[in-house]
Amino acid sequence: MIIGFTLVQVAVAGVAALMCIALGLAGRVPNDLTMGALLLVELLLIAQLVTAIIAPSVGNDASGSLLEFYTYQVSVLLVPPAAVFWALVDRSRWATVILGAGCLTVGIMVYRMQQIWGA
Repeated sequence: MIIGFTLVQVAVAGVAALMCIALGLAGRVPNDLTMGALLLVELLLIAQLVTAIIAPSVGNDASGSLLEFYTYQVSVLLVPPAAVFWALVDRSRWATVILGAGCLTVGIMVYRMQQIWGA
C-alpha cells in the first residue's frame, strides 16, 4: 500500500466522520452531503482495492498476512453501503450519527490495513 494514499483515506474518513456525527447530534437527518461523504469514502476504498491488487506486480509486496489484509479489504468495502442502507431505512438524526460511525470504522480499518501490509 502507499502510505500517502492511506493518510489521505484516513483523513477523508475522519473529516466525514466528524461532520456526520456533528450534524447528527445537531438533529439533522441524512442528506446529500452526508451520503456524498460516504460515497467519497467508498470510492477511495475501491481505488485502494485496485492499488492493492496491482501493487505486488510492481514490486510493492506485502510483508504481513495477505489473507488478513484482504479479509480487512473486503470487510471495509461493506461498511459504507451498510451505513447508507441503515440511513435510508431509518431517516432520523441517529442515522446520520451511524453514517459518522461508519466513516470512523473505515478510518480505523484502513490504518490497520497499512500496518498489516508493512508489518
